[in-house]
Amino acid sequence: MLQPALTDHIGALRRYARALLSDRMEAEDLVQDCLTRALSRAHLWRPGTDLRAWLFTILHNIHVNNVRSRLAHGAAEDLTFERTPPGIAAPPDQDARLELRDLSRALDSIPEEQRQVLLLVGMEGMSYEEAARASGVPIGTIMSRLARGRDALRRRMKFSESARAAAPAPLRHLRRVR
Repeated sequence: MLQPALTDHIGALRRYARALLSDRMEAEDLVQDCLTRALSRAHLWRPGTDLRAWLFTILHNIHVNNVRSRLAHGAAEDLTFERTPPGIAAPPDQDARLELRDLSRALDSIPEEQRQVLLLVGMEGMSYEEAARASGVPIGTIMSRLARGRDALRRRMKFSESARAAAPAPLRHLRRVR
């Protein structure tokens, strides 16, 4: 009964895991661990409750445990990833690509708790209540983290825009060779 319903949420779990980890293989492993745990503990899910929130809670808890484990084993340097998707050619709209890169870097620079709430509410479209259940914190904490995360993201994005505007202009004194 639970197994067919899980397939409806795999895409959202993958997006959230990919945004958290920015490494496709690790994100797939995280989703796989989440689904395996959900199936092995299917007896704990109460029919009639929000399956999506239950799955996101499982994924969130596995991610937090993995981060804690890495920190405990001294692999803190593995926690920062370059968020450039491998094997993708430059899109025709480089400005949009730069904006996405800046957004990705800004997301990387804010605290983990704020980033998780921004992704759950902003990217996955969860309500504050659903995000609170998935994260295991009170709704007031979700609202606070979301407000602080949005402010931090706004400040960082404004800084990256001003840095790009202050970049040196292309060298115009060079001769074009054909």
